[in-house]
Amino acid sequence: MWQTCSYWSSMKFGVVVFPGSNCDHDAWYATSRNLGQEAEFIWHDSSSVGDVDCVIVPGGFSYGDYLRCGAIAKFSPVMQAVKKYAADGGLVAGFCNGFQILTESGLLPGALLMNKGVKYICRPVGLATATANSPFTNQLKAGEVVTYPIAHGEGLYYADGRTLDMLEAEDRIAFRYTDNPNGSLRNIAGILSEGRNVLGMMPHPERASDPLMGCTDGLKLFQSIVAHHSASLTTTK
Repeated sequence: MWQTCSYWSSMKFGVVVFPGSNCDHDAWYATSRNLGQEAEFIWHDSSSVGDVDCVIVPGGFSYGDYLRCGAIAKFSPVMQAVKKYAADGGLVAGFCNGFQILTESGLLPGALLMNKGVKYICRPVGLATATANSPFTNQLKAGEVVTYPIAHGEGLYYADGRTLDMLEAEDRIAFRYTDNPNGSLRNIAGILSEGRNVLGMMPHPERASDPLMGCTDGLKLFQSIVAHHSASLTTTK
């Protein structure tokens, strides 16, 4: 099981910025202002992610989402750096367009297709926590339902049956929709990488982290990252 910690150390988040990103400042505000940690922006043409402790690939329309969502962003210099960072065990979280970029880059399996009904959906949704055994969900309980907003036209998670069975067997489904607004297979809203250090999800926890927005359920995800980081420092001492 992923460890939690009775104290939280400080950590630094890096938020990637692509031409067309529109949730980068949301992620920065959630981690720096609401969470109280350090956060900085990482430009798309950077060849390194720097000395950050977690990389966030935010939502938006990277490079205008021409061709397919995330299909151009995967060739950016920063994504080569993110792939190396993840391969070395670094924490990476992608939300909405960030999830699409992570699948296009091969950091996560499957693909995000056009919503069932072919409509853009923007509203709060219920999410059931499928596993608490990850750096991103350790402050949640398995089965706990949280509310995050979605805002996407291509959020239907698709993978072949073998991949879906693998995700189930390896406890790599992070969140499931309670009402499945987009037709995602097996109600999947978010998944983990094989090493469990990469998370991709279509809903926006960063938009559910401030009391002024009427919901702070998203903070538990970010608090999980900090708790995992603190516990990791403890075990390495």
